[in-house]
Amino acid sequence: MKKIFSIILLSILYFNTFSQSHFLAKTSGKLPSLLYGVGEDRLGGAKMTYIDTNVLLRVLDTTKPNACKVQLSSNRIAYIERQYFTVDSTLKEKPYYISSNFNVFGVDSIGYDIVTINLEEKLPYRSWMQTEPNAIQLEIFGTQSNTNWITQLTSSIQEIKNVYYNQTSEDVMQVTIELKHKHQWGYTIYYSNNQLILKVKHQPKNLEIKCLKIGIDAGHGGTNLGAVGATTRILEKNYTLLFAQQLKEYLLSKGVDSVVMTREADTTLDMKDRIAYLQQQKPDFVISFHLNSNSDKSIKGCGTFYRYIGFRPPSLTIIKRMQEIGLDEYGNVGNFNFGLNGPTDFVNTLLEVAFLSNKEDEKKLADPAFHKQTAEAVYKGIVDWLNLVKKDKVD
Repeated sequence: MKKIFSIILLSILYFNTFSQSHFLAKTSGKLPSLLYGVGEDRLGGAKMTYIDTNVLLRVLDTTKPNACKVQLSSNRIAYIERQYFTVDSTLKEKPYYISSNFNVFGVDSIGYDIVTINLEEKLPYRSWMQTEPNAIQLEIFGTQSNTNWITQLTSSIQEIKNVYYNQTSEDVMQVTIELKHKHQWGYTIYYSNNQLILKVKHQPKNLEIKCLKIGIDAGHGGTNLGAVGATTRILEKNYTLLFAQQLKEYLLSKGVDSVVMTREADTTLDMKDRIAYLQQQKPDFVISFHLNSNSDKSIKGCGTFYRYIGFRPPSLTIIKRMQEIGLDEYGNVGNFNFGLNGPTDFVNTLLEVAFLSNKEDEKKLADPAFHKQTAEAVYKGIVDWLNLVKKDKVD
């Protein structure tokens, strides 16, 4: 009787909470993302998370011109741009959705540990990285736990130390995935039917740079010109390609056989196409080249940018090496809302080599000898990061 009463009470609370008008939709389009709010800058609104397609959404408000409000749970909202959801009038809403069992196992042949979470519906989620201790945190919205066992095949897992969950509110489940190693190598989240799958990438067995797959992105290209030189009028799109090609050549000369480029010509490429391509290629590390610009012509120097705290280490070692070739430090910037910093699938760093708007920096950027210096500095920065990983390695 108590159990029946509890279920009735939860249903009443749910419908009271969600009594305002709404309609149901599913996420759609190319790499849909949830946003924290309706504010935006030149890089778009601040992203909460990328999310899979066909995820159930409760859309509350379509009055904003650029994004619609969605109810994630009884006390959490987010926003989504209009082009990334499709209204479905055939959907039937349940008062609540429950989870069931988890499974945790490793597949060495594909290089991942895998967590599977069984749900009744494709529900919204978000994830983030945690360091010291190293972990991945995952929130699943709109679910109540009926998970009474988590099966972990400890003999096959290489990255995952432990998996557990907390019901942090009546309809939010937070899953903690503790990791064995001190450095994160990326993870991928998606749905297969109503099973949420999180794949944690294995740390490479051989941490020599020549054994890694390195992705290189030359920013801008084609119709996307980027910044323009203050005096020379050189275009960012042309010189990011020169820096990218120089790094590829340098890596190959050092025995790195596996190098992938998002573009090798003056090609117009959508940012999400670059991301999709790299997700298919599964690199171990990606660096994106850009050249900076500012209305204040006195600002100069090199900057490295990352979004997730677990991916910060190589951005630090690379900026240190860039300063050794005569560049000022513009800064190491975290939580950066740049497209190629967005994926969690692979370690990534954005490198703003120097400022085209500053005459001193511009002169360096136009010099082919400096391109070679930059390639060597980036190479050394990646090696420095790998040496840190070796030092911190935990078996």
